[in-house]
Amino acid sequence: MSDCIFCKIGTHDIPSNVVYEDDKLICFHDLEPQAPVHVLVIPKKHLTSLDDVSEEDKELLGHIMFKIHEIAESLGLEGGYRVVSNNGEDAFQTVRHLHFHVIGKRKMLWPPG
Repeated sequence: MSDCIFCKIGTHDIPSNVVYEDDKLICFHDLEPQAPVHVLVIPKKHLTSLDDVSEEDKELLGHIMFKIHEIAESLGLEGGYRVVSNNGEDAFQTVRHLHFHVIGKRKMLWPPG
C-alpha cells in the first residue's frame, strides 16, 4: 500500500534503525519505546491486522514467530520478553499494518493495560 508507513519502512523508502531483515519481514527499533528494548517486527507483505490474515499467510506468521525468538536472543532478552500485537481500534492499533511489539529488559506488569 503506497500510503502505509510500515510498507515504506519495509521498502526502505523511510529510514529506520533496523535490527533484522530478510525477504519476509523487517524488525526495527520503536520510535516511542516503552521499555529499554522495544522493537517492531512487521511482515513486508501488507496485512492490515490479524483479522486480515488468510490460510495462505500461515507460513509467513510461523516465520515471524520463529524469527522473534532469534531477534529476542540477539537483543539479550534472555530474562524474558513480551510480544504484543494490537488488533483494531479498541486495542489501540495506531498503524493499520500487522506488527508485533517485542518488549524487554524490564519487569512487565499483569494485567497489561
